[in-house]
Amino acid sequence: MIYITGDKHGDISFFKNKQLKKLKKDDYLIITGDFGFLWDNSREEKSNLEFLKKQKYNILFLDGTHENFDILEKYPVVRFFGAKAGKIADNIFHLMRGQVYIIEKKGIFTFGGGISRDLKKMLDLNMWFERELPTKSEFTEAAKNMNAYGNKIDYIITHEPPAHIKCSINPEFRQNIVNTFLDQIASQVTFEKWFFGSVHIDDEVQPGYFAVFNELLPANKTEKPRKF
Repeated sequence: MIYITGDKHGDISFFKNKQLKKLKKDDYLIITGDFGFLWDNSREEKSNLEFLKKQKYNILFLDGTHENFDILEKYPVVRFFGAKAGKIADNIFHLMRGQVYIIEKKGIFTFGGGISRDLKKMLDLNMWFERELPTKSEFTEAAKNMNAYGNKIDYIITHEPPAHIKCSINPEFRQNIVNTFLDQIASQVTFEKWFFGSVHIDDEVQPGYFAVFNELLPANKTEKPRKF
């Protein structure tokens, strides 16, 4: 089973909830960015990672806008379900931008990154990473990979939402190049469901577009969401 949840920002309490203990070896938990467990290499962070490595289910995450890319990009890139992924541990993988993974016979397109809403604060703390912004080559590879699947996919999972969805949630949200690019994807691609994080709400914003944050949302929606 594939489950989706939102930004975790290094909150280990989520993973200690009794609901997560029900997940099995062949289950996949996908986090829509801001994983947060690869941030400062602190003793606490290393302990939390060891805890996650011991879980029997698979933890897959997109990069968001609060990631330490200096740490994240030191991990090896491997082939994973037909596409590129960063291997953190045997059960923990970074789903990279513009890739298409085939998991449980479902095509899953992923695209992380964006622009921090608290950009000034992160700059002041010297903790802003330019790599949170996708590169031209990543945009190009994303379009190429989607085209290779005939612009038809089962699930799209991103950190940011498309521009028109972001505006519908709150017109005051600032748009960025990722939102604009994802709007182009939305207009050109046929998909079953689109999941995204970043806005920190749980809601089906429009038909087929799911904002996820605290819920554990089954991708196929044969089960009810589990709230934390």
